[in-house]
Amino acid sequence: MVRQATAEGRFFSRVRVVGLPLTDYIRFSMWISGFTREAGDDIRYLTREQAELPHYDYWLFDSRKLVKMHFGDDDRFAYGEVIEDPAVIVKHNYWRDAAKHHAVTRDEFVARYEQRDIRR
Repeated sequence: MVRQATAEGRFFSRVRVVGLPLTDYIRFSMWISGFTREAGDDIRYLTREQAELPHYDYWLFDSRKLVKMHFGDDDRFAYGEVIEDPAVIVKHNYWRDAAKHHAVTRDEFVARYEQRDIRR
């Protein structure tokens, strides 16, 4: 799907904020991201210490639509809240842009933190 969409001119980009030490799930998702990157998905990484972002996950679609993710006490996805307030969306666009500015590619992240945490 990503390969077809990027061939049609769509752009997929995200920043994953991760804590150290990395969990097994994050290690797995970093491995998978090698395949999605080949399909055209631009995934970058920041550590929690580097991020000056809200303490919740969100998605921006075309910089105009915001979906704030909500999770239960067990960390399972509960629902997405669509937010249409332009001022709130602008703030989240700023946070996205700042995160992208400081985030690094998967390979750069692995090289930087490999000794410390990525490989056991």
